[in-house]
Amino acid sequence: MRFSKSFVKTLRTAPKDETARGAQFLSRAGYVHKELAGIYDYLPLGLRVLENIKAIIREELNNIGCQEVLMSSLQNPEPWQKTDRWDIEKMDIWFKTELAAGGELGLAPTHEEPITKMMQSYISSYKDLPVYVYQFQTKFRNELRAKSGIMRTREFLMKDLYSFASSEDEHNKFYHAAEQAYKRIYDRLGIGQDTFQTFASGGVFAKYSHEFQTLTDIGEDTIYYNADKSVVLNEEVLNDEVLTELGVQREELQSAKAAEVGNIFTLGTKYSAPLGLVFNNKDGERKIVLMGCYGIGVSRVMGVIAEKSCDERGLVWPEQVAPYKYYLIGIGKEGTKQAEILYRDHENTILYDDRNLRPGEKFADAELMGIPYRVVISDKTLASNQAEITNRATGESKLVDLNQIQF
Repeated sequence: MRFSKSFVKTLRTAPKDETARGAQFLSRAGYVHKELAGIYDYLPLGLRVLENIKAIIREELNNIGCQEVLMSSLQNPEPWQKTDRWDIEKMDIWFKTELAAGGELGLAPTHEEPITKMMQSYISSYKDLPVYVYQFQTKFRNELRAKSGIMRTREFLMKDLYSFASSEDEHNKFYHAAEQAYKRIYDRLGIGQDTFQTFASGGVFAKYSHEFQTLTDIGEDTIYYNADKSVVLNEEVLNDEVLTELGVQREELQSAKAAEVGNIFTLGTKYSAPLGLVFNNKDGERKIVLMGCYGIGVSRVMGVIAEKSCDERGLVWPEQVAPYKYYLIGIGKEGTKQAEILYRDHENTILYDDRNLRPGEKFADAELMGIPYRVVISDKTLASNQAEITNRATGESKLVDLNQIQF
């Protein structure tokens, strides 16, 4: 991307109501534009970050046999009424709308009901199972209070995955595979070392569910963990019964603030039973399909990474999710000419700051945007056919031969 051709401009101040540092930098650096509280637009750089996060998730899910779909955001009331979740008194986060011809529709907060209803057309026999289906889709939740920038919003991008199995063994096998895939995803996103699989409430589905919680001071949850972090649990399940079952003492645990970046649930027959999702087993008997669901808030994860990967000067993106690998600056007549050549040869990995500004202003924007490597080609460095490369995370600079830069 040529900076001069982008409509995006960096800002010296953040929106007044943004309190989280990562959220402030996302606005100032031109990754997002705030429409309303809890409602954001993703600008070219922000969209590239989202797509990079999605690519990592997609690759790991495809590797464990999942198939991608895209379902409708508009919701038919009928399956939700059958599971008793259409009434706003039962689920108060609904956004609903009226059809011009009469009748009410909802904007999907999640997709258990419609995916279960859809699968009635494709599952009838044990031979059709197991099935693992996921999507990346915008969800809508009428949250009472949005906060922390894109970490808690009313409209957000989510990856939701649903599994359909013929037996508990079949379900548990995939559940474990999903656990391992999630851990690989967070490692690749650069937050694995601070992200922990956490015991949480299973609600009406099971005794426990599992959340993936990332340590951060602006997290909304409190987690408790033992010395080696082999046991981590959400505050909501911190009681004597759970501690006994997990084999830990209360005094062994310390607490920390964390943000949920994913969750996995065993649903059992919670949705398949009322919606009639059944199959014939090997003996010809009618059985109810067993289900699981597995969520990752993609835009939320982006907000968490931004919050954890920033310093006093701006964002510090991990290389694998950054919108571009290099922030290119040319200084002087010959330096600018060589920068142009380099950019034309490697457009996909370079954000080229070709604006008519002082080098110091470009350096400041490079730090604010958090691109992993700043590449400066000047008349001085060209004397030895080199460029100066600065690592945004460490601040270290070195001279590298132009033909040795790994684009």
